[in-house]
Parts: sequence; C-alpha cells; structure tokens
Amino acid sequence: MTPPRFAFIKAKWHADIVDQALVGFQELIPNVDVFDVPGAFEMPLLAKRLAAQYDAIACAALVVDGGIYRHDFVADAVVKGLLDVGLQTDTPILSVSLTPHHFQDTAHHVAIYSEHFKIKGREAADAALSITGVYRNLHVAA
Repeated sequence: MTPPRFAFIKAKWHADIVDQALVGFQELIPNVDVFDVPGAFEMPLLAKRLAAQYDAIACAALVVDGGIYRHDFVADAVVKGLLDVGLQTDTPILSVSLTPHHFQDTAHHVAIYSEHFKIKGREAADAALSITGVYRNLHVAA
C-alpha cells in the first residue's frame, strides 16, 4: 500500500505567523507538498483542484479585523468553502484558519499566535494521519 499523500495550503497574509502551522504540521508529517496562496479566500478553490491528488489537505490562514470590513464574514466563507470541498471531493480538508477577536500586530501578539499556529499545525497533522487511517481501513474492509 502506498503511503498517503498530504498537501498544505497556506495564505501569505501574516505569513510570519501562518507559516508556523506548517512547521508544526511537518513535525509529524515531514513529507508534504506546500502551496502558497495570496489570502484565505483562495484556499478552497486550490483545495478543490488538488483533492484528487492527495489523501488529505490542510489549509492555514489568519483572518484579522482590518478595520475596514468585518473579518468574520471572510473566515466564515473560507471555512464553509473548505467544508464544501471536502464534501464534494470526499477528501479530508483540515482547517487551521483562525480568526482572533483582538489581534494587534505587536511582538507580543505575533509571538502568542505564532506558537498557537504551531500547535494547531501539529493538531492538523495528527488529524490528517488519523482520518487517512480511518479511510484506508474502510477501503480494506470493503
């Protein structure tokens, strides 16, 4: 049986923080194909295009309140889009897309969220390994 293939899509906005999710993910799954997209909105479409090639896809973004628009609608649309991709393609799509209520671009917040993203990346890798194991067991049992 071939080993599972994993992809990791990450938004470039706040890359210094978001990239830490990949660091955490690679602590458990070092062999992952990485794709950068401009922002969170671009993740669902790329995930859909990649779904047939991978056993699971993790997507990471930090969606913050920019003061001009309500960031919660962006985060909601992205997470719903990722869920829809998973349901349409039967490929597990894992979200490390976080929307803090009061993010400020200060050294203190960057440090806190960077560490949090690393933890969430490890959790996504753990989930990817777990769900692909479940899917493979279903295939073997069928």
